[in-house]
Amino acid sequence: MRDLARRLLDYEAVAGESSVPTEFAALRVYENLRLHLCTLAGVAGFQSLASRGLTLAKSEAPELSVVQIAADGRLQGLEHLEPQTEKGREDEAGVVLIAQLLGLLFTFIGGALTVRLLQNVWPDAAVEESRIANGRDA
Repeated sequence: MRDLARRLLDYEAVAGESSVPTEFAALRVYENLRLHLCTLAGVAGFQSLASRGLTLAKSEAPELSVVQIAADGRLQGLEHLEPQTEKGREDEAGVVLIAQLLGLLFTFIGGALTVRLLQNVWPDAAVEESRIANGRDA
C-alpha cells in the first residue's frame, strides 16, 4: 500500500504545482478520500476508519502524534508537524498515514472496490487492480 500511497501523493504534488500549494500532498489526498468516502460511508463511518488508520500510522511515524481526527473526519494538527531535518520525512509520515487508510479500505471493502473508488477520485492516476490484488502495492 505504501507504493500506491506514494504514487497518489506524487500525483497530488504534481497537480498542486499548477496553483499555489498551501498544504502538503498527503492532506490533499486525505481530503479527496474524505469527501468521497463520507458520501459512501457517512461522516461517522469515515471518522471511525480514519481514526483507526491514524492510530496505526502513529506507531510507524511518531511525528503524527500531534495529529487528530475531528468529528467531521478532517485532520487537525497537521500544520503543527515540525519541519524535519531529514529531507522527505514529513512526506514519509503522509505516505504512512495514507497507506494505512488504503490498507483498511482494502481490508473492509476489498481490492476491486478500493481500486474503483481510487479511479473515481483520481481518474488520471495509474491505479490498477492487478497491482494491488497481487500485492505489488502492499
